[in-house]
Amino acid sequence: MDVFFENIGAVGTGFWMTLRLLIFGGLGAMLIGLVVVTMRISPVASLRGFATVYTEIIRNTPLVMLFIFMVFVLPLIAPDKPPYPILAMITLAIYTSPFVAEALRSGINGVHVGQAEAARSIGLNFGQTLTLIVLPQALRMVVPPLINVFIALTKNSSVAGGFFVVELFAVARSLTNENGQAVIPILVGIALCYLVITVPLGLIAGQIEKKVRVLR
Repeated sequence: MDVFFENIGAVGTGFWMTLRLLIFGGLGAMLIGLVVVTMRISPVASLRGFATVYTEIIRNTPLVMLFIFMVFVLPLIAPDKPPYPILAMITLAIYTSPFVAEALRSGINGVHVGQAEAARSIGLNFGQTLTLIVLPQALRMVVPPLINVFIALTKNSSVAGGFFVVELFAVARSLTNENGQAVIPILVGIALCYLVITVPLGLIAGQIEKKVRVLR
């Protein structure tokens, strides 16, 4: 593990970039996912159709293909592209958003339809019913699945390392290329860095799941 600790500065830089990809990619995915799930359950048929098509296309497109489009094709369309880390955050947000939307939709479907009907009977419109009645109940049920989505996002962020973003995977690749005799210690160290991020998320999901079970 000497090589790993000798390059702890580079590892720290990669770790911080992975955290940024998780945080900002996750926030972007939540925002897009909320919009998509609202459209999925909207009474307007065209919005439901658009959201369904978006979900199916993005969810079934390999993440690498999205990165190739954002990094190599998008600059041909819009020359003033943002830096590669920003492109990676946007790509991860877009890719993760259908999974967030589906997790939210499963929670919304778990809310008894009578709740929405009662809200409409007292004069609440669709937006008010969704934000005041349905979503607060649904979010309580979908937090553990959402955390699992963010754990997957953390692991998916390693793909950004192949597209000019210096995160943990890119650091691991660089260190193993320079220190072929210490591949296993380097990979073990990098794996532990990922666990530092994902294990607490898993523990949080478990605690929230226990509280939700008690509330039910």
